[in-house]
Amino acid sequence: MSDVHNQGSDLNSGASLYRKLDVQSLVSSASPHKLIAMLFDGACSRLAQASGYAMRGDHEARGRCIGETVSIVAGLQASLDHDKGGELAANLDALYDYMQRRLFRANTDNDVAAIREVMDLVRTLQESWNAIDPAVTDLPFGARS
Repeated sequence: MSDVHNQGSDLNSGASLYRKLDVQSLVSSASPHKLIAMLFDGACSRLAQASGYAMRGDHEARGRCIGETVSIVAGLQASLDHDKGGELAANLDALYDYMQRRLFRANTDNDVAAIREVMDLVRTLQESWNAIDPAVTDLPFGARS
């Protein structure tokens, strides 16, 4: 029985490594515009998972997904170019800060509504970002080259 379990574990490890390599390959070849789009996708995915875990009472998994989302939002925040972005970059910076505070509160209070609020904000930003022509290379915010 342990041999079967170990084989399954080996397969899971191999699949996990393959996924990591695939993501690394995508990241290394992606444009700055695509990288930000990938961050928004990742944040939406983690928030959906966090919401489900919160509703099921899985506090550990919820906390992990929220923590990953906070890291993604911090990455988005760090990508802002305040010199080129001016007021827009400052507003996004404040929004990202707000989102992180809401996520910390959501994690502390198991607050599904706060998770969904941040998810709505991320989706709005994602839709706006995806409306930008990827061929535009001189972006004043969100994707420093």
